[in-house]
Order: sequence, then C-alpha cells, then structure tokens
Amino acid sequence: MLAGMSVTPPVTRLLMRWREGDMAALDELARLVYRELKQLASRQLRGEREGHTLTPTALVSEAFLRLAGGETPSFQDRVHFFATAARHMRHILVDFARARATHKRGAGKRAVTLDEKVLAASESESLLDLDEALLALAAVDERKARVVELHFFGGMSLAEVGAALGVHHNTVLRDLRFAEAWLNRYLTAR
Repeated sequence: MLAGMSVTPPVTRLLMRWREGDMAALDELARLVYRELKQLASRQLRGEREGHTLTPTALVSEAFLRLAGGETPSFQDRVHFFATAARHMRHILVDFARARATHKRGAGKRAVTLDEKVLAASESESLLDLDEALLALAAVDERKARVVELHFFGGMSLAEVGAALGVHHNTVLRDLRFAEAWLNRYLTAR
C-alpha cells in the first residue's frame, strides 16, 4: 500500500455502493454480514424461554428486512450498520414480548434489576419493563441509553460503542455506570 492511501473496509465499501443505489451491493452485504448478524441474534436470544418461536435466523431476517426496507440507507460504516441492526433486533424482541404479554394480561409483575440476567430474561414482562426504563432514560440522556443498548444488546465492546457514538471509551464507561445505576433505581422504584 502506498503511503497516505487508506483502504476502505469491505462492509463500508458495500454500504457506500448501496447508498449510491447499487442493489447488487445489498446482496453482497447480506452474504458478508450474515454470520455476524446471526451471532448477534443468538446473543440477544440467549436466555429466552425454552421453545421461543423466534430463532436467530428469523430474528436476522426480520432485522435485515427493516434495515433494507424503507429510505435510502444512511449507514456511515460497519459499526453504525451493526449498531442499527442491534437496535432493530431489540425492537423486534420487545414487540414480540408485548404481543406475548397481551395474551397474559393479569399476570403478576416481578421486580427486575439491570444485569446480564435481566437482559437475557425469559420473562416477557422483564424485557418490557427494561424497554420502558430505557425509553425513560433516553428522555433524560439519549447517549447513555444508546450506550446500554449497544453494549448489552449489541454486544459491542466499550471501544466499539465509543466509535459508534463518537466518544472516548472512558466516556462510554462513565455513561454505562451512570445508566446502570439510573436504570436500577428506575426499575426498583416501580
């Protein structure tokens, strides 16, 4: 490589081509990122109740439909793409939990706290409570809510979250600590 020249990573190149209207790039992108999206979906489905009707493949398919459908894509790079995919997967799981909870109206609620177990909770109500808490946190501080979403739901490292949000990983760590305390307080006060 010549000095001063940079190489654009393959996913970012494909995102740029797709943004320019090249639909073949979308097909190439799907093949390139499928395995990582499936790992992300598996991580998000880990701990769900046994017999959950959403599989990692179904979650990836639904998320990719949301990513590819609609407006011209505005993804800046690979990190932005995966952050958006993680957000779509979380929303799909929350929608699924809402639909399931609708059938279980009247069931007793239980207290929840924010930790890995809650994020992988098998109870639909826990996921709904956590989603409500994240929405409330976003109203107070959107970046801190995004940090939680990207780190816990997206499985991103602190450095990756920092890159996605344009802040240093130490800022991400402080945001995460604040968000966990805020969410715990919110969830236990209910």
